[in-house]
Amino acid sequence: MGTPCKRVSYEQLRLRFHDGMSILFGGFMGCGTPDGIVRDLLDSGVRDLTIIGNDTACADTGIGILVAKRRVRKVIASHIGTNPETGRQMIAGELEVELVPQGTLAERIRCGGAGLGGVLTPTGVGTIVEEGKTKLSFDGVEYLVERPLRADLAILKAHRADDKGNLVYRRAARNFNPLMALAADFVVAEVDEIVCAGEIDPELVMTPGILVNALILSGEK
Repeated sequence: MGTPCKRVSYEQLRLRFHDGMSILFGGFMGCGTPDGIVRDLLDSGVRDLTIIGNDTACADTGIGILVAKRRVRKVIASHIGTNPETGRQMIAGELEVELVPQGTLAERIRCGGAGLGGVLTPTGVGTIVEEGKTKLSFDGVEYLVERPLRADLAILKAHRADDKGNLVYRRAARNFNPLMALAADFVVAEVDEIVCAGEIDPELVMTPGILVNALILSGEK
């Protein structure tokens, strides 16, 4: 007997939402962010979220709508420059923002998925980035100890999936999605198409189904 299909509805996924939860999200300036799941998070009324991703898109795009509607307590991202509302709330003391160099952010998430205690990087040494962090020196080079990142939920956007959860992304929309699948307690992908196992060439699979807990067909309630 095969593994049952991982397909769920938005309504079923909503049962996993709760105030104060942490969310890893795919996307780069909104491209590759699962808009349907983000909208459902908004409609569910959950708040005090911690969101972790490359950026907060724009105030009316991608994850940015949660920031604009004041559902987010903390942002961990590599930049916020495309979303003036994120910057405004940060300056006003209404939102906690932790800015992390992009490569460091990726490695911290990868560490979280691999069960490692952290990563050593010279990036940020001698800058404001090093404040409050442990420094180590090897062979005359100073490194910061950057701690791993994990989340309660990872939300991905993929182009195609089979019913076992194997994912294929579309061009640049791939971006940070495969990385986010590594480091969450529950991983859900919003996809444009779901096919039977065996219909996707294994060479095209970018996120293996073993990492994916649930699939949502985009636009279907």
